[in-house]
Amino acid sequence: MSPEFRFAVISDAHIALPETIWQNPSRFHMVEVSIAALEQVFAHLETLDLDFLLLPGDLTQHGEPANHAWLAQRLSQLPFPCYVVPGNHDVPNREADGRSIGLAEFAHYYQAFGYDDPAQPYYSRQVLPGVRLIGLNSNQFDETGQQQSQGAIDAAQMRWLREVLAAASEELVMVMVHHNVAEHLPNQSRHAMGRRYILRNHQELLEVLQAAGVPLVFTGHLHIQDIARSHGLYDITTGSLVSYPHPYRVLAVRSDPQGQRWLEVVSERVTAVPDWPRLTQVSRQWMGDRSQPFMVRLLTEAPLNLPLDAAESLAPELSYFWADISRGDALFEFPDFPPAARRFFESFSALDAAGVPHLIDNHTALRLD
Repeated sequence: MSPEFRFAVISDAHIALPETIWQNPSRFHMVEVSIAALEQVFAHLETLDLDFLLLPGDLTQHGEPANHAWLAQRLSQLPFPCYVVPGNHDVPNREADGRSIGLAEFAHYYQAFGYDDPAQPYYSRQVLPGVRLIGLNSNQFDETGQQQSQGAIDAAQMRWLREVLAAASEELVMVMVHHNVAEHLPNQSRHAMGRRYILRNHQELLEVLQAAGVPLVFTGHLHIQDIARSHGLYDITTGSLVSYPHPYRVLAVRSDPQGQRWLEVVSERVTAVPDWPRLTQVSRQWMGDRSQPFMVRLLTEAPLNLPLDAAESLAPELSYFWADISRGDALFEFPDFPPAARRFFESFSALDAAGVPHLIDNHTALRLD
């Protein structure tokens, strides 16, 4: 039996020192608050009796060396161990290009945070007696070194993973990877806009993890609060610290009197930082103001395939749709939409198979079989 322990998750922090900030009028995430928000979270976490902290990728705005260096130094000052994996923004190209680091450099920055072998962009660590963390690299590149739009676990890494899991059969194993492993949105792996957030070979990875009895995977990338279950495995994806609602999680593994193990999940939010006293309201509006092109594309592409004029007439009603998805535990009603559009958007509601609200994305206790 593994011990009881407590840990936290911060995802998609997109750290950007002021001199590195890219000004882009269409971006959803507010990198302007990245450092202030992270410092506030650290101040809270330092008051807790944590065993470790997980950061499942997109640590930096876009892989800038200065931002990686700042974060690695800041993590080293925390009173608990930290573990990271690279996101798509952390290594946008296979090779360093003067503006961003390359994949081979990532582990050198974060040797103290999981990467005891800096030549390998994935790792296996016993974080506590009886508890093992496996950190995977889901970034893939084409023959020119450009990052592919959809992540995957390559064949060599998958072989290594099978060997590690076979040797860890007596431990509680947790996996951390940037791209989603289970679907967090309806038909995510088959939708043109959703598939870029889920591993191209997610089904293979799911089968490997399920066969080994792995109960927990921690992901990011999608910038939403969501917990998905697939045959006994939970994929817990955590929203971005620099996007509405600026969440992070505090989790604990506990055992009940009958010996059943549970994962307790509590979600916290950063609601204000210096210079942004109304951060929650501003960031929700920020997301809403930038949602029109995103919603028009969602309406005009499969499966709805609406004409442009119809899409443009419905899009304003969906200004805060993604903000509500990002918050987690959303329940939607669009009674005035055409039937097909109504069914499509209401299918994103947090309902179980019987159509009953199932609000587990932010606060819950999950049984670990």
